[in-house]
Amino acid sequence: MDAMPVAEAPGAPSGDHTIHVDHRARMEILFAILLGLFLSALDQTIVGTALPTIVTDLNGNALYTWVVTIYLLTATISGPVYGKLSDQFGRKRLLMFGISVFLIGSALSGLSQTMEQLIIFRGIQGLGAGALFPISLAVIGDLFSPQERGKYQGLFGAVFGISALIGPALGGFLTDQVSWHWIFFVNIPIGLVALYIIGRLLPAHTESGVTRTVDYLGVAVFTAALIPILIGLTNAQFNDWTDPFVGGLILLGLVIGVVFLWVESRAKEPIVPLNLFRNRTYSISILATFLVSFGFFGAIIFLPRWYQIVAGSSATESGYQLLPLLAGLILGSVFSGQWVSRTGHYKWLTFIALATLTVALYLMTGLHADTPTPVLYTWQFIAGLGIGPSLAVFTIIVQNAVPWQMLGVATSNLTFFRQVGGTVGLAIAGTIFARTLESEAPKQVTSALLGAGVPQSQLDQLQQGFSGAFDLGQITGVGDMGQRILASIPEAARPFVEPYIPVIVQGIHEAFSLAIANTMYLSMVVTAIAAVSILALREVPLRKTINANSMAAARPSAPADGSEPAPVEGAPVAASSAPKPETRGPNVPATE
Repeated sequence: MDAMPVAEAPGAPSGDHTIHVDHRARMEILFAILLGLFLSALDQTIVGTALPTIVTDLNGNALYTWVVTIYLLTATISGPVYGKLSDQFGRKRLLMFGISVFLIGSALSGLSQTMEQLIIFRGIQGLGAGALFPISLAVIGDLFSPQERGKYQGLFGAVFGISALIGPALGGFLTDQVSWHWIFFVNIPIGLVALYIIGRLLPAHTESGVTRTVDYLGVAVFTAALIPILIGLTNAQFNDWTDPFVGGLILLGLVIGVVFLWVESRAKEPIVPLNLFRNRTYSISILATFLVSFGFFGAIIFLPRWYQIVAGSSATESGYQLLPLLAGLILGSVFSGQWVSRTGHYKWLTFIALATLTVALYLMTGLHADTPTPVLYTWQFIAGLGIGPSLAVFTIIVQNAVPWQMLGVATSNLTFFRQVGGTVGLAIAGTIFARTLESEAPKQVTSALLGAGVPQSQLDQLQQGFSGAFDLGQITGVGDMGQRILASIPEAARPFVEPYIPVIVQGIHEAFSLAIANTMYLSMVVTAIAAVSILALREVPLRKTINANSMAAARPSAPADGSEPAPVEGAPVAASSAPKPETRGPNVPATE
C-alpha cells in the first residue's frame, strides 16, 4: 500500500517536509481527496432525505434521532485522534484506513434489517468519516504551500455545495425508485476510486525522528468527556436544560473535560497539544471558527422548516430553495481562496466576510410569514457570501501558523471546533425557537382573529374550544396544519372552530416565523463577536514553501514573554544559508 520513497529536493534544507510529486500526480491526488470529502458531505444530505422512509420500514420511530446522533458522536470524537495519529504515522495510512472503515460502515448500513443494526453500523460509518475531512485538509497542506493552498481549498466549499445540490434528489430517487438501502451502497464505487488513486499516487511520507507513542489515556478521557456533552446537547433540542439527561450530562462531560486537560498537560504525545493555544493566530482562528459555526448552523438549520411549514414546500423543494445560500457559499469560498493565494492577505478579507454574514443574519431577523421568497433568497445569498470564506481561509491561516509536524492535529482541531460549534449553536437555537413559538403562538393567533373581525365574545369561545387541546410541536409539522388542528380539538367544538381555521393557521405561521427570526438575533451577536475577534489576528505572511524550517527562518525568534513576534515583511522564505532553527519538541508551537 505504500508508495515510492519520498526524495528530498536537491538543495533543500535538512528537515524539508515537502512531499515531492509531479503536478499531474498532485492534481489526481487532489481529485481523490475531493472525492473522499464528497462521500462525507453527500452522506449527510442523502440520508436526511431518506430517513423518514427508513424509520417507517424498520419500525424505529423511538430510535429516530440516534441514526444521526451516533454518526455525529463517532465522527466528532475520532477526528482529533486521526489528526494526531496522521502526524505520527503518516497521512496515507490513516486516510486510507478512514475511507475503508467508512465504506465498510456504508455497506453494513445498507444491509441493515433492524433499527438497532442501522444505528451500530452508522456508528462504524462515523468512525471512518472522522478521518475524511481533517486528514484530507492536512494532505493538501502537505502537497501545497500556504500561498498555493488557497487556489485549491476554495474547491472544498464547492464540494459541499454540489453535494447539497444532488443529495436530496439522489436520495429521493434511490428511495422511491430503487430502495433506501442503496443510499448507502452508492458510496462504495466512489470510495473505491478514491482509495485506488490515493494508494497509487500519495507517497507514504512520515517525518523521521517523530515519537510514535500513542496517548491512549488521553483518547479514553477525551471520549469519556465528549460522549455525555454531545448527547446532552442533542437532547437539549427536545428537553429542558434542567433535565438530568441534558444539563446533567453536559455538566458530567465538562467535569471529565477538566480531567482531560490535566491528562494532556502531562502526556508525552498529547492528542490535543495544549501549547498550540499559546499561538495567538491559532487560538483566534479556532475561536472564530467555533463562533461562526455556532451562529451560522444554529440559525440556517431552521430555514428548510420555514419553507416546508410556512411556504408549503415539499422536503425536496425546501432543499433546493437553499440554492441561493449555496451559490453564495461556493462563490465566496472559491473567490476568497483565489484572493488569498494571489495577494497573501487574509485578515481584512475574513473580517469583511464575517461582517457580511452578520448583516445577512440581521436581515433575517425581519422574517415574517409573508416575507416574499425573492427577498429571502437575497438574504440567503448574502449569508453564503459571508460564510464561504471561513470554510477556506481559516484552514490556510491555521496551517500557516503551526509547524509541519503539527499540521494534522492543528487541522483536525479546527474541524472539531467547527463541528462542536454547530452542535452547541443548534442546541441553544432550538431552545430559543421552542420557547418563542410557545409564547408567540397565542398572541399571533389572537391578533390574526381580531384582524379578521372576530368579536371578542366569539374569540373567548374559540380560545375555550381549542385551549390546551393541541401540542404546537405536533401541529407545526409538514402537511395540512388546519386538518391537524381540527383533529386535535374536541369533536363538539369543531363546527364552531372550523370556519376560523385559515386565520388560526395564519397566526401560527407568523409565530413560527418570529421564532426563527429570534434565533437569528443570537446568531447575529455571536457572528459579530467572531468578526471583532479577527481584529486581534496578526497577519503572518504566507509561506511559499511547505517545510517548517522556512517558517522559522522567515521570522525572528519569539520574545521572552511568549508573545508573537511581528512578522518581517519581505523576509526570505527558504534560503539555503538560513541558520538552522532551534530544535523543538513535539509540543512546542510555532512562533507566529
